[in-house]
Amino acid sequence: MLELYPGTFQWNNIMRSYVRMEIPSAALLMMLRSGVSPDHYTIPIVLKAACRLHDVINWRQFHPVVIKIGLESNEFSKSGHIRALAQGGNAEEAINMFIKLLKEGFAPDDVTMVSITSTCGGLGNLELGLQLHKCVFQAKTLGKSDILMSNSLVDMYGKCGRMDLAYKVFERVVSRNVSTWTSLITGYAMHGYVSEALDCFRDMRLDGVPPNNVTFVGVLSACVHGGLVNEGKDYFDMMKRTYGINPRIQHYGVMVDLLGQAGLIEEAKLMVERMPMKANAVIWGALLGACEKYGNVEIGEFVAKKL
Repeated sequence: MLELYPGTFQWNNIMRSYVRMEIPSAALLMMLRSGVSPDHYTIPIVLKAACRLHDVINWRQFHPVVIKIGLESNEFSKSGHIRALAQGGNAEEAINMFIKLLKEGFAPDDVTMVSITSTCGGLGNLELGLQLHKCVFQAKTLGKSDILMSNSLVDMYGKCGRMDLAYKVFERVVSRNVSTWTSLITGYAMHGYVSEALDCFRDMRLDGVPPNNVTFVGVLSACVHGGLVNEGKDYFDMMKRTYGINPRIQHYGVMVDLLGQAGLIEEAKLMVERMPMKANAVIWGALLGACEKYGNVEIGEFVAKKL
């Protein structure tokens, strides 16, 4: 294969394919063994592979090469590094690198801003999130990436519990898509703003934006917070009946929690048994918690055997 693909460009394409096929270890081995000099396109590919493996050791082996050939200062490489860390689950490391590079005058691109904003939301890092929002205004970002950035900010503020700021960003979005609405609904639901979440869902449908499966997770979660059993059942049925969305395991999990918290243990158990997929530990745990809450020993013992 080395004879067929001797150049850096070809190696990058091969490695990219391996990463897409979810076998990143092969991509790393190819890079380390090939002896081909990497370019600024290689770094994000290797980083993505290393982050998926949570393989800091291999990245540390590769990093001196990056410095040696002078690619560390490349803006594209920096952006790729940050995004790869964030997408690979190394959130704190991604944020720390982002802050360090900002102090050094790094100008992040739109995709990197979206990635790091989402990371801030995942960690609940409101302070950095506010700084990022300021960067967006200073950059006066325009174009197609606007909606991605706005959605990311709504999501970030929602996860950080600042629904007032999430709504302010939401209000300024002219062409709201399903992600815009879903981010706001999910934020409201997450923090127990039941009526706001359901009102937002109503407005979304009136606006002609069809919900997706993630939207319904937020809507059903709001029903759990509000103890709205009948409404939850209606929304659950609406998924398939109105929008042709087959409920996933997350939707069944929320419904089992909703029924269980309302003391409808038998009905919750029946839903688990009729699920088209195998129940996971989260669903059994929700049912067991309901059994403990309402003292249903019989079903509790049944569930305990499943865990």
